[in-house]
Amino acid sequence: MEWINVALPKGRLGEKVYRSFEAAGYACPGLLEDNRRLIFENEENGMRYFWVKPSDVAIYVEQGAADIGVAGKDILLEYRPDVYELADLGVGRCRMCVAAKKEFYDDRVRTLRVATKFARIARDYYASQSREIDIIHLNGSIELAPILGLSEVIVDIVETGRTLAENGLEVKEEIVPISARLIANKVGYKFKNERLRRLCRALEEQGKG
Repeated sequence: MEWINVALPKGRLGEKVYRSFEAAGYACPGLLEDNRRLIFENEENGMRYFWVKPSDVAIYVEQGAADIGVAGKDILLEYRPDVYELADLGVGRCRMCVAAKKEFYDDRVRTLRVATKFARIARDYYASQSREIDIIHLNGSIELAPILGLSEVIVDIVETGRTLAENGLEVKEEIVPISARLIANKVGYKFKNERLRRLCRALEEQGKG
C-alpha cells in the first residue's frame, strides 16, 4: 500500500478542510470523532491523515513526513518552507494588516516600532517602503502593544476586525490576503505525481462548488 500522508492543522480550519477532502472522495472514518488519536488511515483510498499544530504543518511537509498538508499563507510567507504550493483552498480567509490607534499618524522621521509575531512579513513589507522599523516580537495579545505604548503599530492577522474595534484600534493598511493553501513535499510530489494531481483537482472542484 502506497499511502498519501496528509498533515492537517488542528482546530476549526483543519476540520473544515477535511470536509473538503471528504466531499472530494477522500474520506477517513473516525477522523472527526471525539478521541485523542493523532493518525487515521483509510486503506480503501490509501489516505493517511494526521493532526499537527498549524504552524508545524509546513515542517512535516518540507521534511517529507507528509506528502501534502494544509497551511495558511501567513505561515508560508513567514517561514518560507521549501515546498510546492499547489492550490488556494479558499477557506480560512482573512487579511494580514497593519493596525494602530485611530489617531495614529506615521512620523517617518522616527523609527517605527512594530509589534508582531510575523517578523519576516513585517520587515519585508516595510522594506518595500524603505521604512525604518524596530520589531517587537510578541506571541499573543498583540493588540495590547499600541494601547500600552509598547509600539506604534501592530502587524497581525485580521478576520472581522472586531477585536481591534473593541480596543480602540483600526486597520491602517492591508499587506496581503490570507487563506489556506494545499502544499506538497517536492520529492513526494515527483513520485506520487498522478495521485496528488488528481487529489488537487478534486479539491479545487470542491472549492468552485
